[in-house]
Amino acid sequence: MSSILIIVFLPLLAAIIAGLGNKKLGAVPSKVVTTGALFISCALSWPIFLSFIGGTAEASVTPVLHWVKSGALDFSWALRVDTLTAVMLVVITSVSALVHLYSWGYMSEEPDQPRFFAYLSLFTFAMLMLVTADNLVQMFFGWEGVGLASYLLIGFWFRKPSANAAAMKAFVVNRVGDLGFMMGIFGTFLVFGTVSIPAILEAAPGMAGSTIGFLGYRLDTMTVLCILLFIGAMGKSAQLGLHTWLPDAMEGPTPVSALIHAATMVTAGVFMVCRLSPMFEVSPTALAFVTFIGAMTCIFAATVGTTQTDIKRVIAYSTCSQLGYMFFAAGVSAYGAAMFHLFTHAFFKALLFLGAGSVIHAMHHEQDMRYYGGLRKSIPLTYWAMMMGTLAITGVGVVDVFGFAGFYSKDAILEAAYAKGTELGHFAFFMGIFAALLTSFYSWRLVFLTFFGKPRWEQSEHIQHAVHDAHGHGHDDHAHGHDDHAHAHHGEHSDGIHSDGTGGYHPHESPLNMLVPLGVLSVGAVLAGFVFHHSFVSEGIGHFWKGSLVFDEHLIHAMHEVPTWVKWAPFGVMATGLLIAWYAYIKNTKFPAAFVDQFGFLYKFLLNKWYFDELYHYVFVVPAIWLGRVFWKVVDQGVIDRFGPNGAAWVVAQSSRAAAKLQSGYLYSYALVMLVGLVGAISWVIAQ
Repeated sequence: MSSILIIVFLPLLAAIIAGLGNKKLGAVPSKVVTTGALFISCALSWPIFLSFIGGTAEASVTPVLHWVKSGALDFSWALRVDTLTAVMLVVITSVSALVHLYSWGYMSEEPDQPRFFAYLSLFTFAMLMLVTADNLVQMFFGWEGVGLASYLLIGFWFRKPSANAAAMKAFVVNRVGDLGFMMGIFGTFLVFGTVSIPAILEAAPGMAGSTIGFLGYRLDTMTVLCILLFIGAMGKSAQLGLHTWLPDAMEGPTPVSALIHAATMVTAGVFMVCRLSPMFEVSPTALAFVTFIGAMTCIFAATVGTTQTDIKRVIAYSTCSQLGYMFFAAGVSAYGAAMFHLFTHAFFKALLFLGAGSVIHAMHHEQDMRYYGGLRKSIPLTYWAMMMGTLAITGVGVVDVFGFAGFYSKDAILEAAYAKGTELGHFAFFMGIFAALLTSFYSWRLVFLTFFGKPRWEQSEHIQHAVHDAHGHGHDDHAHGHDDHAHAHHGEHSDGIHSDGTGGYHPHESPLNMLVPLGVLSVGAVLAGFVFHHSFVSEGIGHFWKGSLVFDEHLIHAMHEVPTWVKWAPFGVMATGLLIAWYAYIKNTKFPAAFVDQFGFLYKFLLNKWYFDELYHYVFVVPAIWLGRVFWKVVDQGVIDRFGPNGAAWVVAQSSRAAAKLQSGYLYSYALVMLVGLVGAISWVIAQ
């Protein structure tokens, strides 16, 4: 059996076993089956990736079965493996395997573990189906599969109203994007007569200059198709306008945030644009649209991240911002740089989320950074892991010497945007530089608030409840609406917080099965950029991407020829952001409050996320509820029920009463009626 079949279908088999077995199978067997399956898939994925890195592998297609034949629509279910797929395979399986292992510790007190692990494995299968797709329908199958799994995982704690609302919001917002994606697929089949991705990409350049009727206008064919497809990517990858679901998705368990909303599902849109890059290259307008949306998302999310106090929401907005980098890289035709940042981002962002989960675990599920402080002494291993992730995301490094993962991939994107030479490219470059400054600020702000300064734990209600529990005061966390775990914790110690017998408390380090994934991801955050940057964005390696995406050698050459200040600018803004955060949260802790007093409007604007949620509430939600009430009260009850079921029932009832009065039981009454009827009939005949 081909290794790709094992990689893709083993997680599905594990999900079925754990899901159907559920509590009868038990928590430990379910965890062993699902985690073991993912580690096997991961072990098989890395050799494939390294063989493409080494130039010894060729693209291949493994048939599974003939799927659909209906008129001109004829395609099989087949697994395509090329460089692009190989990159995604190691990202998906590596992060998923480590998240499975991490969840052994993080979800240890969850009573419904088999269902959770089944959902994780189901998600992984759907994501693998998406990235191995050889045709658009198969890609759409995986696309919707990860959407379903995301809905199930975000709403895993379905007894929490906030979790249900977040899951529903993610589902609805993604349906908006998916409508565009479906229309793009329909239009592509209409234009090319096939859904085969290789056939479409081969024929795409021939469509340059053609037009298609859309919404009553004649428009450029490839522009229409690419923008429709990109709308799907905007929903899945949380780009500006369809981004509102991602921060709310933090209601799910922290391992879910690391797996779905940092490293894999949200990058599906980037993967799709890179996979279909020959189509996008035909339409400069579509590329300009991708560049603009990516750049605006990058700066929008970075500004909002500077004001958030929930540790997971800071990292969530960071994800939005980093996805913006990837998209504007694709928009300036630097698809290799986009995939490189996707690759490195998977390691350091999963590390940051799992590190945040370790902090939350130690702090009895307190997620507000204002109630942290001084934790580096209590949880030193988590502290160093978070430091590695922060050094990677802020792009710490020295040009031509060494840097952490984000240093190589983010700098490559910024250099590509500048080297493109267009006005929009320069716009994206400067937005990216400013976002890099903000990224450095909010990332180091997170580190300083969490691990430095004086402990502020006594201000947290979560911690106080934990202390009461430790002293024998029974308490149900679920009733207090915790931001994370929704089940009760009791006993002498609760999730890393130990009573010291005097009314105090002391956070303790996470268990080994949570720390090992942090260690592995830390290695990726440190070395992934340094080890692999030559393979992704160096001159003369176009063969690496041959047949899987467009690789512009001229742009790569121009990237290496940009002015020196362009190469050093990311380092400069990183250092500036670090210094501002150090001054505000270590040196002069009164500065943030003074800044808020001085610029209250700006602070509220950013704290409320540019008021997108409020805008959508009044533009879409309120009118939808009003319209629903109109249809319910006026149309349904006032018209349909009144003249339909209720009206018909009234007529039948009245007719029945009238008919009942005719049934007198006297013979002469019936004879009279018969006589009247006979006279009426004869009169009608004579009248004819």
